[in-house]
Amino acid sequence: MLAEVSATGRRPSDEELDALRDLGEHAAGAGYGLGALLGALAAARAALGGRAAAPGPLPTVVERAVDAVAEGHGRAARLAERQEEAARREFLDALLLGHGAPGRLAEHADRFGLRPAPTHTVAVARARAPYADGGPEVRRLERALAGAALLAVKEGRLICVAPGDDEAVPARFARLAHAGAGPGGLVATGRPHPGPGGAAASYAEALRALDLADRLGLDGPLLRAADLLVYPVLTRDRAALADLVLTVLGPLRSGRGGAVPLLETLTAYFDAGCVSAEAARRLDLSVRALTYRLERIHSLTGHNPANPAHRYTLQTATLGSRLLNWPTDPLP
Repeated sequence: MLAEVSATGRRPSDEELDALRDLGEHAAGAGYGLGALLGALAAARAALGGRAAAPGPLPTVVERAVDAVAEGHGRAARLAERQEEAARREFLDALLLGHGAPGRLAEHADRFGLRPAPTHTVAVARARAPYADGGPEVRRLERALAGAALLAVKEGRLICVAPGDDEAVPARFARLAHAGAGPGGLVATGRPHPGPGGAAASYAEALRALDLADRLGLDGPLLRAADLLVYPVLTRDRAALADLVLTVLGPLRSGRGGAVPLLETLTAYFDAGCVSAEAARRLDLSVRALTYRLERIHSLTGHNPANPAHRYTLQTATLGSRLLNWPTDPLP
């Protein structure tokens, strides 16, 4: 075409430009870089005696040819990128939800940067602003971890899947992710689990840890599922937990201001290690006012927070009220 244009001065037709776009697309699929294609066009132009300042239609035609080839090459590259990202999301969903066949998961693990291991650990980072695929924070962590784990964004949270035999990787991810998450950021890690469903089990534990943080007001920056195993035990029998809460704490509803201020008092008291002065400071009360509230709780419930024999029942019921969001949510 360039030879004919050089000889006749005609312009390339739309069909010829479409053919050049197809050429760029097919070349990208065959693994040729854009630089190699443009180099071939430059060589063709040089063979025809083209110069940047040469008169005639050739420089303009070469420019249009370059644009057409580059457009086709870019179109193929974008399509390949979308297909790769779709395959990556499909692999991640199968891995984290436990839906994929073990052989297929193992086959694709190395392709997406997940090192085969007997066990896997999943950490989940949550920031005030949702994470974005390919965003600067994700790229920063990918560089910092240098291929030691698979990173991905799912539902606005940043997921790290790491071999379970290396505790340093999820710990480092947690430290780096929390540093970049800003105020309110939180990272939770599941326990290492073996087998094809190990990542799915660890991921579910990390999500439960984040949910517990919301319901119980747990502070970060890092929550470990292994440290929170008592809470799933409490919620396993919801009916029994609700019965405990209503039986032990139900009488607090008749107190002045309802149950909420007295529940807040119990929470602060137990969180402070049953040290009255520290609990009073957390509630911005005097120690005398706190003591009065504790006595009122004893009077209404029959359980004395200061008595070790009563303390476990009261503390368990208080945790249960937070897990069940009582009294905001009524219990049957």
